[in-house]
Amino acid sequence: MSDEWYTPKSFFDDLGVEFDLDVCAPCSGAPWVPAKKYYCLDNDGLKQDWKGLVWMNPPYSSPKQWVEKWLDHGNGFALLPCAKSKWYNKLFATDSKFILLPSTFKFINIAGDKISHMMASSLWAIGEQNIKTLNRIGKVR
Repeated sequence: MSDEWYTPKSFFDDLGVEFDLDVCAPCSGAPWVPAKKYYCLDNDGLKQDWKGLVWMNPPYSSPKQWVEKWLDHGNGFALLPCAKSKWYNKLFATDSKFILLPSTFKFINIAGDKISHMMASSLWAIGEQNIKTLNRIGKVR
């Protein structure tokens, strides 16, 4: 199963934020993601310095290292699976906040088709301004 599950354009339209960096982008880029710069598999976002406001939709098969780096960075949004795991519990122990996405939320696969993931997804924000933005679009927990 592929980890190439992209966030749809409509999601970013609703969020209304421009990012400095997409840390987990497709290598061809994702022109609908409002980010000035992106990292992909070729230049491994985990090995790069992150600056500014980041967008992160990490591989759902192995998000732990991504979540840790995102928390250390402290400025951005992360689309994550709801998981019974230590890394997910670690998120709850921080000042980051989240909203649960509706069960109808769809990703875009590499062929451009809308697809659903078997796990529920959550949108996390870290940083005061980002949490205010999150409050605008859903019930923050």
